[in-house]
Amino acid sequence: MLSDVEIAQGTAVEKITAAATRLGLTEDDLEFYGKFKAKISRDVWRRIEHNPDGKLILVTAITPTPAGEGKTTTSIGLADAFARLGRKICVALREPSLGPCFGIKGGAAGGGYAQVVPMEDINLHFTGDFHALTTAHNLLAAVLDNHLQQGNELKIDVRRVVWKRVLDLNDRALRNVVVGLGGKANGVPRETGFDITVASEMMAILCLAKDFADLKERLGKIIVAYTVEGEIVTANDLKVTGSLALLLKDAIKPNLVQTLEGTPALIHGGPFANIAHGCNSVTATRYALKLADVVVTEAGFGADLGAEKFLDIKCRMSGLQPDAVVIVATIRALKMHGGVDKKSLAEPNVAAVERGLDNLAKHIENVQSFGLPAIVALNDFPTDTDEEISAVEKICAAKGVRFARSKVFAEGGAGGIELARAVEDSFNDAKNFTLTYVDEAGIAEKISAVATKIYGAAGVNFTSAAKKQLAEIERLGFGKLPICIAKTQYSLSDDAAKLGRPKNFNVTVRELKISAGAGFIVVLLGSILTMPGLPKRPAAEKIDITPDGVISGLF
Repeated sequence: MLSDVEIAQGTAVEKITAAATRLGLTEDDLEFYGKFKAKISRDVWRRIEHNPDGKLILVTAITPTPAGEGKTTTSIGLADAFARLGRKICVALREPSLGPCFGIKGGAAGGGYAQVVPMEDINLHFTGDFHALTTAHNLLAAVLDNHLQQGNELKIDVRRVVWKRVLDLNDRALRNVVVGLGGKANGVPRETGFDITVASEMMAILCLAKDFADLKERLGKIIVAYTVEGEIVTANDLKVTGSLALLLKDAIKPNLVQTLEGTPALIHGGPFANIAHGCNSVTATRYALKLADVVVTEAGFGADLGAEKFLDIKCRMSGLQPDAVVIVATIRALKMHGGVDKKSLAEPNVAAVERGLDNLAKHIENVQSFGLPAIVALNDFPTDTDEEISAVEKICAAKGVRFARSKVFAEGGAGGIELARAVEDSFNDAKNFTLTYVDEAGIAEKISAVATKIYGAAGVNFTSAAKKQLAEIERLGFGKLPICIAKTQYSLSDDAAKLGRPKNFNVTVRELKISAGAGFIVVLLGSILTMPGLPKRPAAEKIDITPDGVISGLF
């Protein structure tokens, strides 16, 4: 079979104006970035804001494994299937980060015959949103260090500067650095480090801001440091909020592209779901809901991470509410959760699938805990046997959820018709949307609620450092904010080695950080890192481009 990039390069794609027309947009509504991608003008919102909202479908997954689940591929193929059924449809996705692109995962624009295009541009620099965020973030860091150099009027404690720098690449060597070396003229020496751009609070702000005014207000609230008296220092205190907003004036506009089958796609924002909140922008989702009758969106990793944050953070802040939730699973991944080595996944093993179904069952329960209808989409592989598929159908029947096979990787939208019909049927199911915790709960209570209800933990442990940070958060008046938990994506627990459905475990809170601009508290569990590293054989080694501009190896 052709590679993803070969399929994309071999497909005749219409100009982006055709996809815009399907949403009722004109050339005057677009700001073009070549023939096949564009930003949507902010003026469009004033025309569509009173349109009724379409149906919103959230796509999530079981706990991911190296075998792959195909969540983004399923989202795109499901949207194409709705288009084939004659629905006015739009898919809203995150922008890929260069970190995974050149690291382990490779590209993130779908796969097979369910892709968004131009996939090379989307996976690489796209419309420059990530560069704008990186620059804005690092401008704030530069202004902060300059303030220290120029006399430190705000009496910042140099040991308590919390604003690092960022880079949209995996680079473990930058996790901990010292700046300001080389003498007095080169700044004030201090320890700091780099995070990956998608973990930046600015990324979260871009994705949660309802409009440009809200974006600017949130930027001003960013906490960069603490004074020697222990009080917060913000971007507003450094008088740089206007410049930060200026750098993001175009980045806040949603990006319009399309699938291989011409279905409109809004791709905007890209926070990771293991170390950030894992959802595309509120702006893009709201635009899509006003422009289409059905909207498919996805949240990163499993229902314990991206889906929980989509519901408990994004929906809480924006008022959005999904009409259905699709949980993507594969027989191969279920076998891994059932204890099978990756080398043996092609071999029939019903018993391993049945053991792995505990993980799927927990994710179904998680979705149901929010009072939302769940549909299990089994991503089809040629090695799946009828007996293995039957085992998945049985657990779905026992849990009272719909089941559909998805063949979108090999067949595009045609392979998603069964899933699309199952999702449409679920629109008639009763809904009682309920969040995991209430706004008024304390931070520790919120962490416990997510850990016990969503992860299945027995309890929560706090390190001594985390306890001190929690006390300070409450002293500073941030004790009622929502929480964004950073943990491994590979387990329901905070230990990546615990596959399936772990039981009788506690999670350990290592660190708590205030993201005042984003409007939540970041809670770091276990050994999660905010700057990933490259594997021994990074994907970058397989990527190439010819003198004629033909790209290969980009999955």
